[in-house]
Amino acid sequence: PMKDRFLLLDELWKVQRANGHLPTAELRRLAEEFDLSEIEIEGVASFYHFFHFKPAGRHTIYLNHSILSEFQGLKEVREAFERATLARLGSVDPSGEFGLFETSCVGLSDQEPAALIDFMPVTNLTPDKARRIVQQLRAGLSPESIADEVEERIYYLGENDEVVFFRPYEPGRILRKLLDLSPEEVIEQIRDAQLAGMGGAFFPTGTKWDSCRNQPGFPKYIVCNADEGEPGTFKDRVLMDQLPGLLFEGMAVAGYAVGASSGILYLRAEYGWLLPKLEGTLTQFRERGWLGRDILGIQGFHFDIRVQVGAGAYVCGEETALLESLEGKRGEPRTKQYFPTERGYMGLPTVVNNVETLCAAARVIELGSAFFGRLGTPSSCGHKLLSVAGDCSRPGVYEIEWGLRVSDLLEECGATNTRYVQLSGPSGTLITAGEFDRQICHEDLSCGGSVMIFDDRRDLLQILRNFAHFFRQESCGVCTPCRAGNLILTRKLRKLALGLGDPTDLQDLRSWGALMKASSRCGLGKNASNALLDAIRKDLKYFRERQSNNGHALSRGFDLKQAVQIYEKFKS
Repeated sequence: PMKDRFLLLDELWKVQRANGHLPTAELRRLAEEFDLSEIEIEGVASFYHFFHFKPAGRHTIYLNHSILSEFQGLKEVREAFERATLARLGSVDPSGEFGLFETSCVGLSDQEPAALIDFMPVTNLTPDKARRIVQQLRAGLSPESIADEVEERIYYLGENDEVVFFRPYEPGRILRKLLDLSPEEVIEQIRDAQLAGMGGAFFPTGTKWDSCRNQPGFPKYIVCNADEGEPGTFKDRVLMDQLPGLLFEGMAVAGYAVGASSGILYLRAEYGWLLPKLEGTLTQFRERGWLGRDILGIQGFHFDIRVQVGAGAYVCGEETALLESLEGKRGEPRTKQYFPTERGYMGLPTVVNNVETLCAAARVIELGSAFFGRLGTPSSCGHKLLSVAGDCSRPGVYEIEWGLRVSDLLEECGATNTRYVQLSGPSGTLITAGEFDRQICHEDLSCGGSVMIFDDRRDLLQILRNFAHFFRQESCGVCTPCRAGNLILTRKLRKLALGLGDPTDLQDLRSWGALMKASSRCGLGKNASNALLDAIRKDLKYFRERQSNNGHALSRGFDLKQAVQIYEKFKS
């Protein structure tokens, strides 16, 4: 029988794990099994960064090339891996043993430089450690035995009795609260707590759940967006590693509230090492009757969860692109004709929330909306998790109360001589030293979760060029403003870095940035120029100092008058 399309990514992973790449014969077999053309199968596979059409080595090494890794010694680590493996970056060594590649942030920003070896994490890399890892692999040690135990550094700023996320967790306690609550009352609690989506858009969660509940389509779905791809962000990784049960209870609460029967956790491939823990927790939940049919004896409350592993595409963090990927397609964002709550996964009503939002929802049901209401600011109730990394002595995940001043956070994490702070990753907001008195909250500085700290040793253009390269690599290429715009920004920034810029380049950067914000198809293109535009607006002196006195000559077209003058001079 023909296989369901949504299984395609899983089947591609099976083929690649068995062969080290995707052989043509296997793609042809999949085309027959899924009743799709070979071109369609290739089109899907080619969209994702981690699928290879040629042998990628018996061991694949992916180095994280985020700006935080760059500043912590990535160049030296990369060179050590190249010498030890005999593989040039982006290729396989002559023996076929090692494939050495770069990838975007792997969610280990507090332990840089980091890498994935056969998708197992290694952290705090040095050239010596890189050489030792290669020696161990050559000696036959497994990547699992070499992998580092990821250290979870968790800090709480506030009173202990006000902890929201990282308070003691009692499995099943939150689900038992549903015995005394109707679905409508659950949604009312979420509304009263003013819980907003924690991924960066901050859409009211209660409104989203209510919209899905009132849709006529069935079945309905709860999708957890665990594609935490924004560079510098790792809070969801810590939640899944430390509190997987809390997340699954949050998904079940959402399912109960909207009348959904299925939940899907979309796990980014870079977090594949968390899969055994997640699957083990799901098995325990089923054994205890917390997933399945008539959960806890509640008639009609049928809900189960499966995990779908992605394959490396930042744009799949956008909810409609994620839904396309879940359906076994290229992860290209949909046009905004319908909200996912109207037509989502398989065209049916779907709630898409990220890991932190669902964990917060679970705590709302456990602690009550009044508990959340007394925390934070008037427009930002409750707590927020921040992934803090960069030039500070205590990187990690910080649970803060909304309204915390940036200066207080910098003091707590041990940051000194800070020059810039990038909030919400490359697509977020860049602030300079004069703004550190501002508050992290919806009324002032919204933050999706990433806080990158840069001190006075760091060059702003190096930061912006890294961001621009990231967006150029991750653009799906469907719309021209994003596809062409990111390329142009990359080239203009390189010109400035070489000291060859002129005033027209700054104006071009502003114009292209504004064009991308106004006309890109999805949030990737709309937000790709945010940090750049912030930097130009807030530190114009820096850019003017990097202009060439005669750089304008590079921008000139053909000057007929000058050409004729030179000709006449030589003729005479």
